[in-house]
Amino acid sequence: MNVTLQPITQSTLKQVLALSVSPEQANYVAGNAVSLAQALFHPEAWYRAICLDDAPAGFVMLEDPLLLPLPPEKPEPSLWLWRFMIDRQFQGRGIGKRALGLVVDHARSRGAYSRLFTSYVPGPHGPEGFYRGFGFRDTGRVDGGEVVLSFPL
Repeated sequence: MNVTLQPITQSTLKQVLALSVSPEQANYVAGNAVSLAQALFHPEAWYRAICLDDAPAGFVMLEDPLLLPLPPEKPEPSLWLWRFMIDRQFQGRGIGKRALGLVVDHARSRGAYSRLFTSYVPGPHGPEGFYRGFGFRDTGRVDGGEVVLSFPL
C-alpha cells in the first residue's frame, strides 16, 4: 500500500472534493470544499491530498506560520493540524495512520517546531481514538468546545 501526500492539482481537484466521511462522522470535520476555500485566505495553510497509489483517499491541512508572506522570526514551537480526513471507503485500512506519519515527517522536516497540535469535537463517532492511538496526548485545554491534543515532534 503506497500512501503519499500530494499537491492538489486541476486533475485531482474533483476527486478531492468528492471525498467524504460517513454520515455519522460529518459533524466532526469540515468538508474539503470548505477547507480549500479557507486555505485561499490563509497563506499559512499547507494542504495536500492523501493519496493511495496516486488516487486521492483523504485530505490534510496544517497551519504553518513559516508560509506567511512575512514569517515570524521566531515562530511558536508548535504546528497545528487543522484538517485531517480519510474518505469513508478508505477508513479502517491503515491509510490514516500512514498518512499522519507522513504529516509528522513533514512537520519535523520544517525544523522549527517541537509539537504538533490538533483538536477534536468529542462524540461517539469522533476521531479521539484515532489520535490517541497514534500517540497524541491531552493538553488539558478545550478551545471552542474542542479538546486540544499534542504530539511531540
